[in-house]
Amino acid sequence: MPMWTCDFSGCSEPAVRTGDCILCNRHLCSFHLGTPFHQCPPWKDAERYDPAAREAEEKEMETLFRKVNRKALAARASHLWGGIHCAIPALQHNRTKQSSIMGGMNYHVEIVFEDGVVWLARIRHHIFQSEFATMKFLEKIAVPTPKVLDFALESQDNSVGVGYMLVEKMAGTSLRWSIASPEQRRRVVEQLAEIFIELRKHPFDKMGCLDTSGSCHIGAFARESLMDFDGSRMLPLGPYSTLQEYHTSSIRLILDLIIRDEMYSQNPIDAYLVHRFLLDLVPSVLPSRGDAGHQFFLKHADDKGDHILVDKDYNITAIIDWEWAHTAPEAIAFNSPIGLLPVNEFYDGLNTLGEEEKLLAETFEKNDELRLAQAVRNGRLQHRFAFCCGYDLSDWKGFLGLFKGLRDAVSIDQGLEWEEWKQIALERYQSDGGLRFLLSKAQRINQ
Repeated sequence: MPMWTCDFSGCSEPAVRTGDCILCNRHLCSFHLGTPFHQCPPWKDAERYDPAAREAEEKEMETLFRKVNRKALAARASHLWGGIHCAIPALQHNRTKQSSIMGGMNYHVEIVFEDGVVWLARIRHHIFQSEFATMKFLEKIAVPTPKVLDFALESQDNSVGVGYMLVEKMAGTSLRWSIASPEQRRRVVEQLAEIFIELRKHPFDKMGCLDTSGSCHIGAFARESLMDFDGSRMLPLGPYSTLQEYHTSSIRLILDLIIRDEMYSQNPIDAYLVHRFLLDLVPSVLPSRGDAGHQFFLKHADDKGDHILVDKDYNITAIIDWEWAHTAPEAIAFNSPIGLLPVNEFYDGLNTLGEEEKLLAETFEKNDELRLAQAVRNGRLQHRFAFCCGYDLSDWKGFLGLFKGLRDAVSIDQGLEWEEWKQIALERYQSDGGLRFLLSKAQRINQ
């Protein structure tokens, strides 16, 4: 069930999960979100929308910052660092200042101690306990990550006023792959191979996210896209014992959300056909029986490249931003990071490996890690399937290339243009109850 109903006067339809207007802060159904009935003037005027969106972001951060008790946060940090005094600058939404940095889902605030030590406070509305558990696990193995000093969820017992995590501030800057020289790229790839080889030494028995209920315990996935809701109660997916269970459950959730008008409300029939096809493909994308097994390994879930910190010589100083990390089979955990993909070829539907991917496989082979090399060399199918599941169809051109590449990779429905494929899919799934419901609904709307 959805968490909210539409805020538009007289409407009791469910609000779509992506239907929060950042300008008027209302929860809206799919009908009222994208029509003139949504009386938030800038919605159709980019010149007015962009400044309004920035203003809305400013207000959101101001609200968050007002909740932060800096004195309590400084006292907590000082206590943890042996009573040494520390300073926390005034919180400001100024991207040019280093004292408060917004990145992804977190606000990073520097805590500067009198002895020169610097920590970061990661602040957000909700902190997943799995990130804390993941980073504590990584402290015990040879993977360079920030040390976690403290964390707390937002609650009445939390004097700081917001959920936070205190971590070391690591040296280095985010990797900018596009400007790195071939030699610098080689250096980074070889170090990544070492990190993957270390992670391979620490298997888990389920697919999901680490949680705080026990040492190396795997719980449900800690990611909004892998959660359903029962009223205000979150229902996260997992954990799972097999990759097939995970794929089947996550795709069925997407199909349910499409039917409930909580995903892909602008093009539900196309989205449903795609994901119904993906559901059928699950057996085709599973690793061979010899590779699958029942072991899972920690995978960074946002490996575009900026999660890697490097020094001026391109030595990796840290891997950061583990909030969505989860365990996965070898074929997924150790295939090429997204940041190494040849972007143009990938989105054009070509399934050849890029030069850095080949280098990663070769590095594994030199270290006698043949299974990891195989995960890279056979990884394109896993990349394509993962990208197509839940892909933002507003990027239609990008999706068509990805979808073509997936069909080529599995040798199913190859060479078909979208409209040709859609007609075949409509016939293929004509008896599917969800598709019949969506087609009937579209017919009623168009009458």
